[in-house]
Amino acid sequence: MSNDKPMLPVFFAVDDKYVPFLSVTLRSLIENSTSAYNYMIKILYINISKESQKKIKKYERDNISIEFVDLKYYLDRIKDKLYVRDYYTKTTYFRLFIPELYPQYTKAIYLDCDTVILKDIAELYNIDIGDNLIAGVPDGVIQQIKIFQDYAEKVVGVSNYNNYFNAGVLVLNLDELRKVQYQEKFLYLLETIKFKVAQDQDYLNRLCKGRVKIIDKGWNTMPINSEAVPESNIKIIHFNLDYKPWHSDNVIYKDCFWKYAKKTEFYNEIKKIKENYTEEERFLEKEVTQKLMELAQKESDCVGDDRRKMVEGVIEKSAERLAILEKIKRYELEGRFDEDVEDDPPTIPLEPDQIDYLRTKITSKLKNIYANKITDRYINDLIRDKKLIIKDIIGLENLVYIKSGAIITCNHFNQNDSFAVQKAFDRADKNKKLYKVIREGNYTNPPVFGYFFRNTNTLPLSSNNATMHKFMKAVDTILKRGDFILIYPEESMWWNYEKPKPLKNGAFRFAARSKVPVLPIFITLSDSDIIGEDGFPIKEYILNISEPIYPDNNLTVKQNSEIMKNKNYEIWKEIYEKFYQRPLEYTTKKEALID
Repeated sequence: MSNDKPMLPVFFAVDDKYVPFLSVTLRSLIENSTSAYNYMIKILYINISKESQKKIKKYERDNISIEFVDLKYYLDRIKDKLYVRDYYTKTTYFRLFIPELYPQYTKAIYLDCDTVILKDIAELYNIDIGDNLIAGVPDGVIQQIKIFQDYAEKVVGVSNYNNYFNAGVLVLNLDELRKVQYQEKFLYLLETIKFKVAQDQDYLNRLCKGRVKIIDKGWNTMPINSEAVPESNIKIIHFNLDYKPWHSDNVIYKDCFWKYAKKTEFYNEIKKIKENYTEEERFLEKEVTQKLMELAQKESDCVGDDRRKMVEGVIEKSAERLAILEKIKRYELEGRFDEDVEDDPPTIPLEPDQIDYLRTKITSKLKNIYANKITDRYINDLIRDKKLIIKDIIGLENLVYIKSGAIITCNHFNQNDSFAVQKAFDRADKNKKLYKVIREGNYTNPPVFGYFFRNTNTLPLSSNNATMHKFMKAVDTILKRGDFILIYPEESMWWNYEKPKPLKNGAFRFAARSKVPVLPIFITLSDSDIIGEDGFPIKEYILNISEPIYPDNNLTVKQNSEIMKNKNYEIWKEIYEKFYQRPLEYTTKKEALID
């Protein structure tokens, strides 16, 4: 192996019974690997024959090493604490020991042996998971079956079943897992709680909650929820539960499995396993799943409402928020996308002499400096207290590389979303200013937020024509000197609304007039494991910063505005559909669209 290449540790846990299927997984991994990495494959095992090891070792290549690691001694120390059922074996717990077993690694991949890999595993390894303990895909079985959803929330303790991940495909942040003494906590939890449904997977979800990066479903595609992943996006197929192509013909993606099985020395053995698999065994396999559902139901019934209240922090969901969600549904149905669903502060017409847009007065400058410091401290406090959770910023380079001024567009769903954009802007370290276009009522609002709106880098709109003329001149000046302006082109804020709404022309007309680019940002949302004061999970933000859209110098302002607006919407739509794994569709009635 070349020492010049980065190392990529990949772990498996297996016994002799599963070696034939491990061979299929390895064959698919190797055929889709690249020469740019050294793949360090570690097979954690007990009771694998020397003959089987010898067959698997034949898969080694110049940049692919395979090591068998016998954990019998390690397992003997705690084997009495490990609960197993049905077809599970104690090897399933091995993935929980990787951080302490391999202190030389900072990061690793773990894979189950009933997987087929269709993309280079390095792409999975290179996903930036920040300081999260783990990265994984929501469990497809949990997503489909209500009983398991209740179990995940009531018994395991995740705030939302959508955050319960499957443990068959994982990116492990070994450094962070060691920092939180993960193994010590796991061994302690073994003494106090016995998770009987998904066992080690339940422990992982319980111990990692709040520090999990949910990744693309294509990295753990299961036959049970195949419709949730477009075929072109499938990277790893996971034949979990009773969806085994070596047991049945009626399994989606079976051709992918047999394609690689034919290239292994175990092909005839796997064929024989399938030929000898009886109808009675298939029936019993289905019965295991049914019994599993009954067990999950029983466990959920045992904890009942007390466990649910503990998970939700004994906070009832806000009646006001529930009413807002119903109002959003009604507004979408009626096509009222540009109307706010929450009451704005009272609007007092803003006169031209009331606002110093460019902070030219000494008093305005001093207030601006002080207010920006206070606001920055306020944002940091929100982040520290987990009231604002910025999970990831994707595409920061698209912000960094813009040399001119620019219009930043963003979807608007929370009063804190502008703070998230500000944090991304600060991280870009552009030595420029970011201004935010705000409503007139926000500027004249007397409470704390009113102070921020009046004295930080804001550009209030106005119902006064003379003030708007002054506003337009300020926008032109700011863009020409190379600063940035954040505008919400949807012209409304809908609380925690995930879809992009139809866009208005204003932001794009400003960019076209000043011949500067539009930088589209679309923030995607997922529930954290933290319940807010309103009884709802606090959202985790991923800021998706796309490539800038430049105006065409050969077109008019009107033409550029329309083209840039349409491109912006299509970019947002693509991000939405990729992240949420569903097409962008509205409930709006046809007659509302015609109006």
